[in-house]
Amino acid sequence: MANSNNPFVTFADVQKTYDGEVLVVKNLNLSIERGEFLTLLGPSGSGKTTTLMMLAGFEVPTHGRIELDGQRINDLAPHKRNIGMVFQNYALFPHMTVEENVAFPLEVRNVPKDEITKRLDRVLEMVQLPKMRKRRPAQLSGGQQQRVALARALVFDPKLVLMDEPLGALDKQLREHMQLEIKHIHEKLGVTIVYVTHDQTEALTMSDRVAVFSDGVIQQLAKPNDLYERPENSFVAQFIGENNRLNGKITALNGSACTVDIAGQGQVRALPVRVEGMGTQTTLSLRPERVRISPTEGSYANQFDAEVKELIYLGDHTRCRMSVLGNNDFVVKVPNAEGVPSLKPGARIKIGWKPEDCRALDAF
Repeated sequence: MANSNNPFVTFADVQKTYDGEVLVVKNLNLSIERGEFLTLLGPSGSGKTTTLMMLAGFEVPTHGRIELDGQRINDLAPHKRNIGMVFQNYALFPHMTVEENVAFPLEVRNVPKDEITKRLDRVLEMVQLPKMRKRRPAQLSGGQQQRVALARALVFDPKLVLMDEPLGALDKQLREHMQLEIKHIHEKLGVTIVYVTHDQTEALTMSDRVAVFSDGVIQQLAKPNDLYERPENSFVAQFIGENNRLNGKITALNGSACTVDIAGQGQVRALPVRVEGMGTQTTLSLRPERVRISPTEGSYANQFDAEVKELIYLGDHTRCRMSVLGNNDFVVKVPNAEGVPSLKPGARIKIGWKPEDCRALDAF
């Protein structure tokens, strides 16, 4: 019997190889809670989609165990897993109307007609398509087709819904709108969702937790704000959001602080997160919005001369590219709340930041 206190989905030492040599997924151990919205995020070839396909039953793990609600499902056929799926291309039947597409999972399960009607009404209302039920996919916009695919995945009350890059074909504005729609549907229904994307903004917007994949391994599994504010290694720091990278050597180290020499250009005080010890190489990670321009003398432990190289106005902030400590692509985001900063390319200014906002990570 399934125990509600146990994880809803479990991957235990799961591996996957297609050729018997290269592991696409390496010793994956992952637990997903009931009702959670978990996103698998990573670049192409990182193992995220293969992980989703193994959970769906379209791929079989080479090694290890996958459990759903306490049941081992390694060899269980996809249609017996009670899982809803939403794909990037929607996979709608072109010859069927909206209501026929959405009703299809119920019909193959021999659900009575009056129950089908009741569920259709409910789910089409939920995705805001009650007036489109007689149209065919070709008569719908991309966003409407995506809603139909979502309705079809939810109509049979699945244990789990899997989404593979479902918003990838939509334009930016519609994609952002649908992110919030899916998030709100998840909050309303409480269904467990596992979502695959390479879009980090999408992952941060929608998820309870995000698993960042690279080279078949989860590099970090955390809440969105933790991933952004507290990356555990240089890959995550670089992949999530914009990030200033400074390479150097550790010249002083204690439990809560370190000093890093940046190629003889200057000494930076930082927070040691993943460092090997004195004299070793490290990569510093610093978010552009954590840097202050023209700070009061002595107000920051890290203060350096900078030359403005480029200014880009982006509405709520101005993106300033600067030359600092030998790095010509150092970015500072200056908020425009009190007006656009009066900077010009070629200007020489001071900038500063706190040691705790500068994370010393593995050399990258």
